[in-house]
Amino acid sequence: MNDTKGPRLAVIGCGYWGANHVRTLGEMGALHAVADVNLERAETLAQPFGAKAVAPDAVFADADVDAVVLALPAHLHAEFALRAIADGKHVFVEKPLSLSSTDGANVVEEAATVGRILMTGHILRYHNAFVTLAERIAAGELGDIRYVQSHRLGFGKFHARFDALWDLAPHDLSLILTLARGEPERVRGERRGVSIGTTDLAHVHLDFAGGLGAHVHVSRHSPYRERRFTVIGSKGMAVWDDLADWPRKLALFRHTIDPNGTNWDFSLSEPEYADLTPNMALTDELAHFIACIESGETPLTDGRQGVAVLRVLEQAGA
Repeated sequence: MNDTKGPRLAVIGCGYWGANHVRTLGEMGALHAVADVNLERAETLAQPFGAKAVAPDAVFADADVDAVVLALPAHLHAEFALRAIADGKHVFVEKPLSLSSTDGANVVEEAATVGRILMTGHILRYHNAFVTLAERIAAGELGDIRYVQSHRLGFGKFHARFDALWDLAPHDLSLILTLARGEPERVRGERRGVSIGTTDLAHVHLDFAGGLGAHVHVSRHSPYRERRFTVIGSKGMAVWDDLADWPRKLALFRHTIDPNGTNWDFSLSEPEYADLTPNMALTDELAHFIACIESGETPLTDGRQGVAVLRVLEQAGA
């Protein structure tokens, strides 16, 4: 059990991602309780870290719990977040924040009203490849950013309740909104069902003020895996390939395009690989949540960004 002087956290939900949260918080010494409707599962995960296993309802009534991490089926996120906030707890909600921007906005408003930290689990924002990419962009190395494209493709996981757009696109949309520093003016979506009657693949096109454009392609029905995030600027381009080994995860390309009569002279450099420090993004994400609880600062992926992502998803799926 957490014996430190820092915030004491409880994880509600012991599925795949919930188990990752339990293990990470346990290793950080911040885990106080683990909750699930399957109490045996909760006990198995809690035991190695000396945390207690309880039913979900017991977490809300536990005055020793300062904050909760919700890793539940998405349709339960808003309901459980509101319950936690009402009981005075800070809340970390795995993506998506809810299944509607209206419900998400209500959670944001309630957290602000009672002065509680609300953070959305957009883990890739804390990956060192993206942190370095954002730093390079801020330093002007790519010039003016003109276009961003993201591909997240693979086979599975299939859910009758949850389609590929809502399951796969939130992470990439969070990254794009971070770089754009705002929400898009226009969103266009194209969706296709292949196997089970819900969206198995989707394209989302975004247009931002100032001319920035973006495209997200997600698929759970691809025979190959791809995790590639590309930024195209006036002075260079960058590609984050998350399936590559760390030394080659982030490649930068310098290019020139010069008019010459009726032709255009152009050149593209060989890739320059950024010197990245490998990190565990979930550890850094949860450490950021704890730091925000302690300092009162707004998380990088706060509830407002979570709602902004929901608005894009709704428009893309309309």
